[in-house]
Amino acid sequence: MISRRPFVTALLFTAITIGVFWANSPAHAAAPLAAKAVVQGGQDGGIINRNIYGQFAEHLGRCIYDGIWVGEESKIPNTRGMRTDIIEALRAINIPNLRWPGGCYADDYHWRNGIGPRADRPYTLNMHWGQVVDTNAFGTHEFLDLCEQIGAEPYIAGNVGSGSPEELRDWIEYMTYDGDSELANLRRKNGREKPWKVKYIGVGNENWGCGGNMRPEYYADLFRRYASFCRDFSGNRLVRVACGPGGRNPNWTKVLMDRAARQMQGYSLHFYTVWPEWRDKTPATGFGEHEWFEMLRECLNIESALNETEEIMDRVDPRRRIELCADEWGAWYRVEPGHPGYGLYQQNSLRDAVLAGLTFHIFHEHNDRLKMANIAQIVNVLQAMILTDEEKMVLTPTYWVFDMYKVHLDATRLPVKLESPDYEFDGKKTPALSVSASRDKGGVVHVSIVNAHATEPVQLDCTLEGVAASQIAGRILTADKLDAHNTFDDPNAVKPATFDGAKLDGENLTAEIPAHSVVVLALSK
Repeated sequence: MISRRPFVTALLFTAITIGVFWANSPAHAAAPLAAKAVVQGGQDGGIINRNIYGQFAEHLGRCIYDGIWVGEESKIPNTRGMRTDIIEALRAINIPNLRWPGGCYADDYHWRNGIGPRADRPYTLNMHWGQVVDTNAFGTHEFLDLCEQIGAEPYIAGNVGSGSPEELRDWIEYMTYDGDSELANLRRKNGREKPWKVKYIGVGNENWGCGGNMRPEYYADLFRRYASFCRDFSGNRLVRVACGPGGRNPNWTKVLMDRAARQMQGYSLHFYTVWPEWRDKTPATGFGEHEWFEMLRECLNIESALNETEEIMDRVDPRRRIELCADEWGAWYRVEPGHPGYGLYQQNSLRDAVLAGLTFHIFHEHNDRLKMANIAQIVNVLQAMILTDEEKMVLTPTYWVFDMYKVHLDATRLPVKLESPDYEFDGKKTPALSVSASRDKGGVVHVSIVNAHATEPVQLDCTLEGVAASQIAGRILTADKLDAHNTFDDPNAVKPATFDGAKLDGENLTAEIPAHSVVVLALSK
């Protein structure tokens, strides 16, 4: 009898070989991640207020001095003391508003120190940020000149912590009164004939912390007092912004709404993305997928803070008269080596661009209450738009997201239904894809898409309901490395490029969105 063992063994070997080949062949590899979306072009989701793309400049580190302000005698090209290259870069992204002088600095800032001839201005200590000397060369006139140069609405943060109602009231009169008064004439003497229009006044900053370590009951009473003296002069109408919580603090919001809602037109919210612990911040570059995943997952928690705050506000203000202002937000990392800790100078990578894109999509969804947001900060501090080194300047990946997303400013939000695959890492999950859409005044529909997945592209199949389009154009921001960033030696390492990976077929839009990328599509007739 002939043994069948060699035959069986050969057959088994052949089956295993075929199985291995089958499993590893391109045709039978794991299915790519897929997402489905519906852009509801026939619905009006309300206006995306341009002010959610606002900026924040504080007397902190090298934001103002050695950043925006170099002085009129500097060899660096400038316009009345402000760097011309920075002015041009900021104008290009249509900055709607700029918050100043703080931050924590605001509650120790006395505006009279920053007016008049610069040679006569006193030198003062910046007690919050390193106790460095502030020359006060950059004051009220310089700030409002900066706003006019870049086309931004000024947002003044007033001093409640160490100031007085009289001081804030006088500052408002100095800036906005057009009549014959001592303060208005002092403004004229200092070089400004006509008053400025100043819409936003922050009545203090973080008064639960650096602005005075106050209880909400105490601050609510102070706000009512200060707001009573923040008057409208010469047709200028103020939005008085009350200090809100840092992140999630429902009791603070409840007390403020119950006690002071009638006196406020705006209410602030601060939310920084910090991981894993305050005292052990992750580096801005040189990280891996673990840090990438955790930071992007953490940034989504701003929606919980918004939801919680809005729910409390709605009980007192159901008509949503009071504007919610997320006037400090962004990523907070370890300070770069060789820089002082108080200066908060950090690099800015592709991760920050993705974080900004995700955050803006959340802001869009809250456009019925959220009317302003201010990223921290504009130059050389935290999640900055611009970094400088003497005469050198570099635009960060976050800057380019602002540039790509400016198409959403004052556009009509189009609701989006999205089914996103999960991005799984280390036993945790977060949505891989985020999508937002709007229609501008010219009828062009813009769809912004963020793929937060570090390694996998996502195939998007999108139905365009009520969107009549025959042409499509796109831009993409991505790079080979997760921590890719622009340096003074390589300023264009991360920069938008043309995206041609999307196809339009009637009401059907398909696109393969590369891993770790931000894409903006323009759909037109």
